[in-house]
Amino acid sequence: MISANAALTGSYDPLQVALSVLIAVSASYAALDLAGRVTATRGRARLAWLIGGSTAMGIGIWAMHYIGMLAFRLPVPVEYDWPTALLSLLVGILCSAFALVVVSRRRMGLTYALIGSAIMGCGIAALHYIAMAAMRLPAECRFDFRLVALSVALAIVFSFVALWLEFYFRDEPKNSAWRKLGSALVMGVAISAMHYTGAAAATFIPAASALDQSHAVSISSLGTLGIAAATLQVLGVAVLSSLVDRRFDAQALELALAQARLELAHVARIATMGELTASIAHEINQPLTAVVTNGNFALRQIASGAPNLEELREAIAEIVNDGTRASAVISRIRALLQKGAPDRVELDINEVIQEVTILVRHEATLSGVSVRLDLAADLPRVLGDRVQLQQVLINLIINSIEAMRTLTDRPRQLLIKSAKNADAVLIQVQDSGKGLDPEQVERIFEPFFTTKPQGIGMGLSISRSIIESHGGRLWTVPGSSGALFQFTLPTNGNSVS
Repeated sequence: MISANAALTGSYDPLQVALSVLIAVSASYAALDLAGRVTATRGRARLAWLIGGSTAMGIGIWAMHYIGMLAFRLPVPVEYDWPTALLSLLVGILCSAFALVVVSRRRMGLTYALIGSAIMGCGIAALHYIAMAAMRLPAECRFDFRLVALSVALAIVFSFVALWLEFYFRDEPKNSAWRKLGSALVMGVAISAMHYTGAAAATFIPAASALDQSHAVSISSLGTLGIAAATLQVLGVAVLSSLVDRRFDAQALELALAQARLELAHVARIATMGELTASIAHEINQPLTAVVTNGNFALRQIASGAPNLEELREAIAEIVNDGTRASAVISRIRALLQKGAPDRVELDINEVIQEVTILVRHEATLSGVSVRLDLAADLPRVLGDRVQLQQVLINLIINSIEAMRTLTDRPRQLLIKSAKNADAVLIQVQDSGKGLDPEQVERIFEPFFTTKPQGIGMGLSISRSIIESHGGRLWTVPGSSGALFQFTLPTNGNSVS
């Protein structure tokens, strides 16, 4: 027998309470995940993520509140007015949309965060009390307004924490999964604390007349599990969609970065060719001069009326050889200046080194640098792009030549060496200059770092990215005489395609 003046005594189903907390944590994780998608996208995609994300988050928060209420058992039958329940769901979705808009801003100052958390907290509190207003039972609900005020204050405080965490994690820093999960746990427990504080503010007194039950529905324990299962599925789809979209964005970014690297490498090659103008002109002029000389000799032989056929044959053969030599130089220059995707083929790295030394030979001579090659015989072939590897070697060699131009106390010598190294080929470029500043060794491969007055600081950075894209490694050797740069390239059987 229930006294008409005594408050109804209720109890909580611990399993359903735990289920409500699980949904709160899941909704919090989805919020943290979706915030990054709303921030990262623009235009229609951003609008789609905003609508879809706020709907999923709103359903999660709404379901947590209703499962929390369903976990509370009273000694009288309790039903729920479904139009009022839908209104509370709409409030949850609008609150979630507001939260996503707030955290997707470029900056979120303290004032904006406080205003946002106040609006969002009041919205979550409104969801909770509208949801309680949906209850239909033969009892009157009375509230302890001190606890009501505390629940609203908690909602605002927890909203501030939630907005800050969502803003912090929206850029999805690397290896943030565990921190994001921990933050979701904190947010989920906080949301649950607000709900159960608000629930504790309510006291139910038996009443003779019940509220309008024309739209009321009864929800069984099986129905509660159904709500929980459907909510977790919605949140799971939201998180999975976010993950897939993030992967697509990452792939698109990788393609864009790869294209940018190709463009930058092409620009660097053009700049390098500009520096080698004198060497290029010399390498072309030499065979052309020889062609003219042998051509004039052949003409004189023919004009003599009694040409020496053997000498004439030798002169014409030299003309062909010199023309072929000039053509080869021009072909290599055109390849270096050509813009296109990398072309990985089997290469003899010694052959690539020899081709490069021809292009820089005159530059070395002008700077008084003697170039010595120490190339190992029978090296395994490597799989790579000839033009890109030539670009790396040219950059290292030109850097070494420039480092020795002011050298006066010892010979200016450049050693280029190749050797077998485990499952790779090792190439070394060593000069006899003053060596590298120990304080700069760690920075020389950074983009835009340069020790040259007119340099842009991209040569070594591009060179390292080229070698790494080939599956190798480029580094300096500290403590050596002069500057020593070396890189490895995997042999054909171990190459990265």
